[in-house]
Amino acid sequence: MSTYSFLDAPETPLGTIEFGPPEAAVKLAAESSVAIPLGNFGLIRATGEEAVAFLHNLVSNDVKKLGENSAQWNSLNSPKGRMIASLLIWRDGADLIIALARDLHQAVLKKLSMYVLRSKVKLTDASGEFALFGLAGAGVPAALQAAGLSNPDETMYTAPSPAGRVIRLGADLLVAAVPAASAKSVWRALGEAGLSPAGSSGWTWLMIRDGLPLVTQPVQEEFVAQMLNFELIGGVSFNKGCYPGQEIVARTQYLGKLKKRMYRLHFDGAASVQVGSDLFAPDFGDQSIGKVVLAAPSPSGGQEALAVLQSSSAEAGELHLGAPDGARAAVMPLPYSLG
Repeated sequence: MSTYSFLDAPETPLGTIEFGPPEAAVKLAAESSVAIPLGNFGLIRATGEEAVAFLHNLVSNDVKKLGENSAQWNSLNSPKGRMIASLLIWRDGADLIIALARDLHQAVLKKLSMYVLRSKVKLTDASGEFALFGLAGAGVPAALQAAGLSNPDETMYTAPSPAGRVIRLGADLLVAAVPAASAKSVWRALGEAGLSPAGSSGWTWLMIRDGLPLVTQPVQEEFVAQMLNFELIGGVSFNKGCYPGQEIVARTQYLGKLKKRMYRLHFDGAASVQVGSDLFAPDFGDQSIGKVVLAAPSPSGGQEALAVLQSSSAEAGELHLGAPDGARAAVMPLPYSLG
């Protein structure tokens, strides 16, 4: 049974949940205070006295510096430095919890388990232990209090309480990890405190707005971490020891100019923007200049996306979806500088 089976909304095999049209979810997320079930994420629990060292040796960030009430973005990379998955990691007592795209969850759990060997660590599927709720809007602090949840003051910090743990991803973007047994009552309390239930598309748009990528199956092993702006959101440490793909990530950082970056784009009209769709520009002719990473309806109409593409093409300003003469895209601002 799904952790979110109490919700009065259909759930897809990939865990996305919509209470109505995706456009309505995005409009709510842009204009109201919302609570969004994040069924499209899977969870892994790492337990054991060597759990921290084990993960530290496999991912891009310095897990040894992960504090009791802090969170980290991390990338799991191939030996060629390409991102297999984007990870959000936080502590749960002595354990570590890893959140990632649900369509990669089982494969990544299997891959990580192959590295365990004699390490004193146990990896388990924790997806059924918690319900994740994405929260955004001015009404969130009061709603958290009403639901018995604490509110972390700083970005990438967590606040534990008996009702669950809240992780702040941005100034107006939080995730509540609530034990499955109390998920229904917490969801009800958040709603009674004024948060509107919104569907998965609303959360995708919020991540696009905040420039936070999510690696899913269609773009797996397509990008080096810096192409997804991962070092800009704090997901890469350049002062730690080796991990798979580390040499490529370091070389990308220190040798030459990065030619591709992740941008926020807007597409007018009825453009069909899909994760993995190719982008084109006149300076590269019929050669793809990049791919869409996340896509959702735009609250102003049309579609929005995060996409990795050639910086020279983004600066030139003429971008097309799917073909050299496809739908036009316009670059939108991100909340951080690309340098």
